[in-house]
Amino acid sequence: MKKISILGSTGSIGTQTLEVIEQFPDRFEVIALGAGTNTDLLKKQVEKFKPKFAAVKNEEYADELQSILNYSQTEIIYGDEGYCKIATLPGADMVVSSMVGSAGLKPTYAAIEAGKAVGLANKESLVVAGKVLTEAAKKSGSQILPIDSEHSAIFQALSGSPRSEVKKLIITASGGPFRNTPKEDLSGVTVESALKHPTWKMGNKITIDSSTLINKGFEVIEARWLFDISVESISVWIHPQSIVHSMVEFIDGSIISQLGIPDMKIPIAYALSYPGRLPLNKADAVPVDYSSLSFEEVDFNKFRGLGLAFQAIKEGGTMPAVLNAANEIAVNEFLNKKINYTEIVKIIEKVMELHKTVDIFSIEDSLIADKWARSEAKSLIN
Repeated sequence: MKKISILGSTGSIGTQTLEVIEQFPDRFEVIALGAGTNTDLLKKQVEKFKPKFAAVKNEEYADELQSILNYSQTEIIYGDEGYCKIATLPGADMVVSSMVGSAGLKPTYAAIEAGKAVGLANKESLVVAGKVLTEAAKKSGSQILPIDSEHSAIFQALSGSPRSEVKKLIITASGGPFRNTPKEDLSGVTVESALKHPTWKMGNKITIDSSTLINKGFEVIEARWLFDISVESISVWIHPQSIVHSMVEFIDGSIISQLGIPDMKIPIAYALSYPGRLPLNKADAVPVDYSSLSFEEVDFNKFRGLGLAFQAIKEGGTMPAVLNAANEIAVNEFLNKKINYTEIVKIIEKVMELHKTVDIFSIEDSLIADKWARSEAKSLIN
């Protein structure tokens, strides 16, 4: 019986993780749940899975959860301290890190330092402090298992192959809702249209990131750290069908890919059960599902955010943390309809221009850069 702690249990990945776990009650036990402010959903999750601990954003939400909870055996905790506690529980065999944004950095780092197996969906942790986290994993023996479909695909394609035989990682992208929209029309994009992703159903923030392709830039940075490969050996291809989740090109010309219907439960289940697989009872593959697979080059002129991500990881140090923080502020302001769509990337670019990069030696270094970038982004917006 594998015991699981989940950071971000009320989000898209967290809820799907619980759905997978629920199918296999003889294989998994949920011992801790961490959420933000959605106490109504967390209440239902606690009453169903009966974890030992549940963590929320702050004391106010902890009191609110306590007042509505009909199950008294779960200890309610809160804040960074609470999240880090459920990330490091002695009884946890695996921590699923699916909090949104840089808020997931501290508990993810705590889990890695504690030597836990980490199912990683919080890509921002590696974007902000990839060097620190991967070095900590080597030291503690923590295994980081990617949950993003693209990185899960690469992880599977690399199985048994030495890195010396890898020529290139090819990360695929659907192109989002504006793949065929002329660049000059993007300034008129509404929040509602940006949230209509053509193939994936995700939370609001990641859906906006996918529409700008900045999310794909984060995946490039994440892949650089996850697979210990230079950014020059990572490419992004547009693949509208979202069937080929990513590919690995080897030095002999072979390309190995992982294919499947767009369903996040597949990479979630693979991370939970690694090195085995779970019978998810999906429909048999049929030719019509795979009859049309196409690929395109990325228009970096239109999707400038992806280019900024490549620029950030090449510069290194604190720059990726600045990229992420500025993006979080800008996307939030766009979702609140305070800036227009094209201003997201303009704000990120300006904050990056203002930043003087320094090396990162600790989580604190990343958090200082993160705080600076948020302040600069807010000032630009105001």
